Amino acid sequence: MKIAIGCDHAGFPYKDGLIAMLQRGGHMVQDFGTHSAESVDYPDFAHAVAESVENGLADFGIVICGSGNGVAITANKHQGIRCALCWSEETAALSRQHNDANIIALPARFVPEILAQAMVRIFLTTPFEGGRHDRRVKKIACS
Repeated sequence: MKIAIGCDHAGFPYKDGLIAMLQRGGHMVQDFGTHSAESVDYPDFAHAVAESVENGLADFGIVICGSGNGVAITANKHQGIRCALCWSEETAALSRQHNDANIIALPARFVPEILAQAMVRIFLTTPFEGGRHDRRVKKIACS
């Protein structure tokens, strides 16, 4: 799979570990930054990941900031994106099963790195259930 990843300075400590985990799993990773712990603006990185997923250059995306909210809000401005803020393995699974999420947002200040990695593994391997959930997902877009 092709995975796009981006983060701000708060998410930076998790990014390299996630990339290494993904590459060990055979995934191709597009790293949209940031590349240091210097303060940056999260929308710059969330938009880049969302555009990659929306344009079909990546199958899924991962965005990381302190609370996860900023990157999730930004990514969800894109019509083709369903970005889910996850804080547990269960929310990661449900975001795929019920919402067909294509980007996961991680709150680096609120989950340990080992949980972030577990959520990403679950997110990438959990299929969308379809059925009644498909009907609901089709009602999300505004256009």
